[in-house]
Amino acid sequence: MNKAILVGRLTRDPEVRYSQGENATAVARYTVAVDRRFKRDGEPTADFIPCVVFGRSAEFAEKYFRQGMRVSISGRIQTGSYTNRDGVKVYTTEVIVEEQEFAESRAESEANRASYNRQQSAPSLTRREADQKAASREEARRAEEKKCAYSVVKRITKSITRTLQS
Repeated sequence: MNKAILVGRLTRDPEVRYSQGENATAVARYTVAVDRRFKRDGEPTADFIPCVVFGRSAEFAEKYFRQGMRVSISGRIQTGSYTNRDGVKVYTTEVIVEEQEFAESRAESEANRASYNRQQSAPSLTRREADQKAASREEARRAEEKKCAYSVVKRITKSITRTLQS
């Protein structure tokens, strides 16, 4: 079974294009930053997972998803390769999204965006203050992740059950 479940933040707004032909289909691409459970040298690390969405789901992502927003997705991992202009073979790995949803409320999303904007314009903090703020944000993030994890697992379980029954 090929099933990937991710919860993370969008690194930028989704990029949408349309396929050519009579029945043009929307194709959205975005990257999800997924925090790793373990930190290296006390610093948080993340994996940046490229995702591809098709059809109405792609149009939904274009309309509602924004950079920094926490999303949960499920889909399948797809690998491929192509030869670039320099004649070098490039290998790709991406998640083909089957389900996507918000993983935080609009208010939380706006609060996170405002916090980010304040950080960009705020004077530098001492290392200790920065560590305390980071720990506080991490604690809040984990609490939010736990809240949405149950609903994601429930939906995925239903999806897997339907797949196995068919």
